[in-house]
Amino acid sequence: MLRRGVLAGTMRDLQRLLNTLPPTAIDLATVALSVLAALLLHAVAFRVLRRFAARTPGSVDDVYVDHAWRPMRWILVAMALASVRRPLRLPERWDDLWTQMAGLVVPLLMGWFAIAMIRASVKAIEVATDITVADNLRARRRRTRSAILGRIAIIAIGFITICLMLLSIPSIRSIGVTLMASAGLAGLAVGAAAQPALKNIIAGVQMAFTEPIRIDDVVIIENEWGRIEEIRLTYVVVRLWDERRLVVPVSKFLESSFQNWTRTTSGLLGSAFFWLDPTTNIPRLREKFEELVKADPLWDGRAHVLQVTDTKPDAIEVRILATASDAARAFDLRCSLREGMLAYIRDEMPEALPRRRVAVDGANDRNAAADVTPV
Repeated sequence: MLRRGVLAGTMRDLQRLLNTLPPTAIDLATVALSVLAALLLHAVAFRVLRRFAARTPGSVDDVYVDHAWRPMRWILVAMALASVRRPLRLPERWDDLWTQMAGLVVPLLMGWFAIAMIRASVKAIEVATDITVADNLRARRRRTRSAILGRIAIIAIGFITICLMLLSIPSIRSIGVTLMASAGLAGLAVGAAAQPALKNIIAGVQMAFTEPIRIDDVVIIENEWGRIEEIRLTYVVVRLWDERRLVVPVSKFLESSFQNWTRTTSGLLGSAFFWLDPTTNIPRLREKFEELVKADPLWDGRAHVLQVTDTKPDAIEVRILATASDAARAFDLRCSLREGMLAYIRDEMPEALPRRRVAVDGANDRNAAADVTPV
């Protein structure tokens, strides 16, 4: 009974204190408490979500939680302010301002959250697709398509968000209606003035489905060898072999020819050529070549061959072929085999080096003598 009496007295004192406070102070306290409650709810909810995400084996859900953390905080704050809107005793001028700000902030927050979720989806696909493995064709395909379509979706959501924000302002509402109703006509007008940019954007959309290139593809374009590092909506960044970056318009990959060394598989056939003497012992040379290939860790075990591919009066062309799992290994394998074969010819088969043969008639000798000189 004593506790009830103390509690009732405390409540009466609090009621009298509230009655003595000005309405503005009560409104400010209400707003502050609602904001604090929203922030507290946000902190508790995301603490629980992070714990659940940490217990799952994959890291995809962690990506979504991380990207949703910031926009959801402000969305909860906006919802809390909207919930205490009616009890507040605001002047008519402030009430109109509140309504206009809500019309601007709500579409902005919704668009922010949608863009964050799109970026989280792209990031989740990057996490789930490992392009460092040997057979990464499917992973590169998914990562390329998600990157291009994600950027297109972000641009579309940004456009819709701006239109919705303009619709909330009575004085310029007609602009938002015009933007949404005549987007096709506006596109034609802008297209006439910005044809190159739109051409690359359309090419980027086409590339997302036709896939002439993918992330980490090995290509030769503009007489440069490199890997596709980044695919944007209007341009592609190619990381060249010497760490330079080549920026190429997207439309060039659809209109011009280029080499894609990893279109279906990353395996390649490396070659090297030697000019040797016509009397060279080819079976002996082939035996040494097979020994070098099988001992080289860069060879993937698919194929190797040594052949005489051309003949001339003073020399023969010998070509060696060997397969490797990717372009970088194929280049290193070619260099390794070329060095090994040259060392063997120099040390063990010097007679295989090309020589020029000249017939000389001696003045005192009626028999023709053959003078053989190395080239």
